[in-house]
Amino acid sequence: MGRNLKNAVIAFLVALPSILFHLYFLNHYEKSSHNSPLWSWCFHHPILLANVFFFFNVNVLFWVISHIQSSHWMIDLYWTVIPVLLVHYYATHPLGQYNSWRSKIVILLTWVWSIRLAHNYFRRARWQWGAREDWRFTDMSRQYGKHWWWVSFFAIYLSEQVFLIGVCLPFYVVHSVDKPLNIWDFVAAAVCLCGIFTAYFADTQLYDFVTRNQKLKELGKPLVATLDRGLWQYSRHPNYFGEQLWWWGLVLLAWSLGHGWTFIGSLINSMCLAYVTLLVERRMLGQDYRAEAYRLYQKTTSVWIPWFRSSAIAVKDKST
Repeated sequence: MGRNLKNAVIAFLVALPSILFHLYFLNHYEKSSHNSPLWSWCFHHPILLANVFFFFNVNVLFWVISHIQSSHWMIDLYWTVIPVLLVHYYATHPLGQYNSWRSKIVILLTWVWSIRLAHNYFRRARWQWGAREDWRFTDMSRQYGKHWWWVSFFAIYLSEQVFLIGVCLPFYVVHSVDKPLNIWDFVAAAVCLCGIFTAYFADTQLYDFVTRNQKLKELGKPLVATLDRGLWQYSRHPNYFGEQLWWWGLVLLAWSLGHGWTFIGSLINSMCLAYVTLLVERRMLGQDYRAEAYRLYQKTTSVWIPWFRSSAIAVKDKST
């Protein structure tokens, strides 16, 4: 079996323990909940049960597989999958009480977001399963050396549990509050869609830029130092901005249902992404052929929120 096919099979099978357990629970909790402490606990603690699934099925199992394969590629792929699993988990949990139309809207939006992100993941990986792991994990493995085998459990998997369970808390709220649709549902949905489309176009422009530079490199021609056209003309990280719009749109939805406390998940995620932004920019400045151009780009272009470039770039454009 080739590596690509083997990784595809692993990716499809690895989440089955949680899925099968939940399906078994749904089929047996009514008959056994009165005399089974396990089913009673699963029934009364949906968020804690989601954390148990995540801990054993992702943190432990993914971590073991990553060391067998010497690559932490799978957690990146499952960033696109876990929110879909969670939204369906909360929608099917027996404690769920919710407006069916709101649920359908959120589930549909989550699938659209997931397909967009999965498409970008496979496009960058040349449609290969497990072709590479995130460069940040590779850098950390060099940094921690022989200790990376255990540090990775906390730095990658346990931290991802905090991020993913946190940002998906609005899914729980949507499926635990039964209120009629209101104007805020449509405002939140519009914010989410705006985020999805912003991230899609930004990632597409970045992919085209990287592809063109690869062709220039093959031809032995000078590389273009900085992407500063399209959405990247107004923001240095419009893809990150779009992703944040998606998650904060869900927070707006939860807030409209009386559960504004769910902002904590998106806040932690935004803070983490701010640190990732710093790492990415340091990496850009560490590449000699683009360092000078990127410093100018930093001075003239907004970090996240799209805005007009400063006059310095306008002067530069007129002089070229």
